[in-house]
Amino acid sequence: MNPGVSMEVAPTRVIEAALKLALDELDLPATLKEAMAYATLGGGKRLRPMLCWHSAAAMGAPGACSLPAGIAVEFVHAFSLIHDDLPAMDDDDLRRGKPTLHIHAGEAMAILAGDALEAASFAALVGPAVPKGCVAELLRELSAGTLGMIGGQVLDTLGTPGVVSPQDALEAIHRSKTGALIVAACRMGAILGLAHGGRTMLGFELGAITAYAKAIGLMFQIVDDLIDVEQPAEAAGKRTGKDAAAGKLTYPSIHGVQASREAIQRLHAEALQAVGPLGPAASGLVSLAEVLSARTS
Repeated sequence: MNPGVSMEVAPTRVIEAALKLALDELDLPATLKEAMAYATLGGGKRLRPMLCWHSAAAMGAPGACSLPAGIAVEFVHAFSLIHDDLPAMDDDDLRRGKPTLHIHAGEAMAILAGDALEAASFAALVGPAVPKGCVAELLRELSAGTLGMIGGQVLDTLGTPGVVSPQDALEAIHRSKTGALIVAACRMGAILGLAHGGRTMLGFELGAITAYAKAIGLMFQIVDDLIDVEQPAEAAGKRTGKDAAAGKLTYPSIHGVQASREAIQRLHAEALQAVGPLGPAASGLVSLAEVLSARTS
């Protein structure tokens, strides 16, 4: 993240402190909490909590009202990375510039820590800071995002039976594996932002946030695909070149590097157009899209 804009784009210190507090408050064995903290804290872009924050702000509310959703969605993301790195999956040994959890604490603890983070994510949405009237809606969004992400991982890892072309398979994988949780983050943030003001979501607001999230989700993954091709592991914070080595479908492998860059520009423009009707309140989402479109790690 560009240090010149990161704190403008999102209050990452507030998000990090909220994640730490949520982990500290869990009544779990110390070794399990340590493993969960190792995989969750002290690294990562915090994209999903930032999207929650700025989606709430786009509804005219303080971004901090989105923290329960931000915690929930980041716990799901951390759980997905832990399991994604396991030997039975992508078999990675580096994540966020440090050994993956199964290397650090053993495979059994990594599996259990991932399981616990998923369970804790739903608990984060039923605390006293969440208006009771929107709890069911938030739980539905998180469940849909989590199931979509897992479904995308199945397609990515085990294949896409019934999908006609590599292009269609790639689109299905990216929009599910990465995009579903990003859509959930934006929608949950907007729901909490509206609840904070005692409002319900209007059709155009829901449509704007969802269209933005879908564009950002696909754009983010295409950028990730380019990073895997173009950046060394030291810059990316994880092993690169592994997608090509594993024969996985990526935007550069299917469409080429130049077409991938053009897709990023197109999706960036789509995201900005989607939130344009929300006016200045969506400036955080606009800034975040700019940062994400140009990132190299």
